[in-house]
Amino acid sequence: MPLKGELIPHKMLSQDAYSTWLGIEIIESKVGYVKVGMKVRKEMLNSMNFAHGGITYSLADTAFGFTANTHGKYAVSIETSINHIEALVEGDYITAEATVNHQKTKVGFNIVEVKRGEELVALFKGVVYRTTKDWTE
Repeated sequence: MPLKGELIPHKMLSQDAYSTWLGIEIIESKVGYVKVGMKVRKEMLNSMNFAHGGITYSLADTAFGFTANTHGKYAVSIETSINHIEALVEGDYITAEATVNHQKTKVGFNIVEVKRGEELVALFKGVVYRTTKDWTE
Protein backbone atom coordinates (compact mmCIF):
# COMPACT_ATOMS: atom_id res chain seq x y z
CA MET A 1 0.00 0.00 0.00
CA PRO A 2 1.45 3.44 -0.94
CA LEU A 3 2.56 5.61 1.97
CA LYS A 4 1.07 9.10 2.33
CA GLY A 5 3.54 11.82 1.40
CA GLU A 6 3.62 13.64 4.73
CA LEU A 7 4.43 10.34 6.51
CA ILE A 8 7.38 9.42 4.28
CA PRO A 9 9.93 11.67 6.08
CA HIS A 10 9.04 10.00 9.40
CA LYS A 11 9.67 6.55 7.86
CA MET A 12 12.91 7.80 6.31
CA LEU A 13 14.15 9.22 9.64
CA SER A 14 13.35 5.95 11.42
CA GLN A 15 15.70 4.20 8.96
CA ASP A 16 18.41 6.90 8.89
CA ALA A 17 21.15 6.17 11.44
CA TYR A 18 23.21 9.26 10.50
CA SER A 19 20.39 11.80 10.84
CA THR A 20 19.31 10.13 14.07
CA TRP A 21 22.87 10.35 15.43
CA LEU A 22 22.92 14.05 14.54
CA GLY A 23 19.76 14.51 16.62
CA ILE A 24 17.64 15.71 13.72
CA GLU A 25 13.93 15.98 14.45
CA ILE A 26 11.03 16.58 12.09
CA ILE A 27 9.18 19.78 12.99
CA GLU A 28 6.72 19.84 10.09
CA SER A 29 6.05 17.64 7.09
CA LYS A 30 3.67 17.94 4.16
CA VAL A 31 3.89 17.15 0.46
CA GLY A 32 6.54 19.42 -1.04
CA TYR A 33 7.72 20.85 2.29
CA VAL A 34 9.68 19.61 5.30
CA LYS A 35 11.13 21.51 8.26
CA VAL A 36 13.70 19.78 10.46
CA GLY A 37 15.81 20.96 13.38
CA MET A 38 18.78 20.03 15.55
CA LYS A 39 21.06 21.36 18.27
CA VAL A 40 24.78 21.93 17.61
CA ARG A 41 26.79 19.73 20.01
CA LYS A 42 30.43 19.97 21.12
CA GLU A 43 31.52 17.02 18.96
CA MET A 44 30.23 18.92 15.90
CA LEU A 45 32.74 21.78 16.31
CA ASN A 46 35.81 22.32 14.16
CA SER A 47 39.29 23.47 15.24
CA MET A 48 38.09 27.10 15.44
CA ASN A 49 35.30 26.15 17.86
CA PHE A 50 32.57 26.75 15.27
CA ALA A 51 30.20 24.15 13.86
CA HIS A 52 31.84 22.19 11.05
CA GLY A 53 30.35 23.15 7.67
CA GLY A 54 29.24 19.56 7.26
CA ILE A 55 26.73 20.06 10.07
CA THR A 56 24.63 22.68 8.27
CA TYR A 57 25.13 20.75 5.05
CA SER A 58 23.90 17.51 6.63
CA LEU A 59 20.81 19.17 8.14
CA ALA A 60 19.96 20.83 4.83
CA ASP A 61 20.61 17.65 2.87
CA THR A 62 18.30 15.69 5.16
CA ALA A 63 15.51 18.28 4.73
CA PHE A 64 16.11 18.21 0.96
CA GLY A 65 15.94 14.43 0.76
CA PHE A 66 12.85 14.19 2.94
CA THR A 67 11.04 16.86 0.92
CA ALA A 68 11.92 15.32 -2.42
CA ASN A 69 10.47 11.99 -1.31
CA THR A 70 7.13 13.40 -0.09
CA HIS A 71 5.80 12.98 -3.62
CA GLY A 72 5.60 9.23 -3.01
CA LYS A 73 8.45 8.01 -5.22
CA TYR A 74 11.99 7.15 -4.15
CA ALA A 75 14.05 10.24 -5.00
CA VAL A 76 17.82 10.54 -5.04
CA SER A 77 20.11 13.55 -5.07
CA ILE A 78 22.02 14.24 -8.27
CA GLU A 79 23.53 17.66 -7.44
CA THR A 80 23.72 19.90 -4.38
CA SER A 81 25.50 23.04 -3.22
CA ILE A 82 25.55 25.19 -0.10
CA ASN A 83 26.51 28.73 0.84
CA HIS A 84 27.62 29.17 4.45
CA ILE A 85 26.56 32.64 5.61
CA GLU A 86 27.01 32.72 9.41
CA ALA A 87 29.13 30.68 11.83
CA LEU A 88 27.42 28.49 14.42
CA VAL A 89 28.51 27.63 17.94
CA GLU A 90 27.81 24.89 20.46
CA GLY A 91 24.26 25.10 21.76
CA ASP A 92 22.77 26.79 18.69
CA TYR A 93 19.47 25.28 17.58
CA ILE A 94 19.15 25.38 13.81
CA THR A 95 16.32 24.54 11.46
CA ALA A 96 16.21 23.71 7.77
CA GLU A 97 13.12 24.39 5.65
CA ALA A 98 13.03 22.69 2.28
CA THR A 99 10.57 23.55 -0.44
CA VAL A 100 10.08 22.26 -3.96
CA ASN A 101 11.01 25.32 -5.97
CA HIS A 102 10.39 23.70 -9.37
CA GLN A 103 9.32 20.22 -10.34
CA LYS A 104 9.37 18.24 -13.55
CA THR A 105 8.20 14.64 -14.00
CA LYS A 106 11.52 13.04 -13.07
CA VAL A 107 13.61 15.96 -11.84
CA GLY A 108 12.96 18.35 -8.97
CA PHE A 109 14.76 21.50 -7.85
CA ASN A 110 14.75 22.41 -4.16
CA ILE A 111 15.85 25.33 -2.03
CA VAL A 112 16.67 24.81 1.65
CA GLU A 113 17.08 27.68 4.10
CA VAL A 114 19.05 26.90 7.26
CA LYS A 115 18.27 29.31 10.10
CA ARG A 116 19.20 30.07 13.69
CA GLY A 117 15.94 31.52 14.89
CA GLU A 118 14.98 33.94 12.11
CA GLU A 119 18.60 34.47 10.98
CA LEU A 120 19.61 32.82 7.70
CA VAL A 121 22.89 30.94 8.30
CA ALA A 122 23.14 28.81 5.13
CA LEU A 123 21.43 28.45 1.77
CA PHE A 124 21.34 25.03 0.08
CA LYS A 125 20.24 24.16 -3.45
CA GLY A 126 19.59 20.66 -4.68
CA VAL A 127 18.51 18.71 -7.73
CA VAL A 128 16.78 15.37 -7.30
CA TYR A 129 15.89 12.50 -9.61
CA ARG A 130 12.60 10.71 -8.93
CA THR A 131 12.58 6.98 -9.60
CA THR A 132 9.50 4.91 -10.40
CA LYS A 133 9.66 3.03 -7.07
CA ASP A 134 6.82 3.85 -4.65
CA TRP A 135 7.22 4.40 -0.92
CA THR A 136 5.09 1.79 0.82
CA GLU A 137 4.02 1.14 4.40
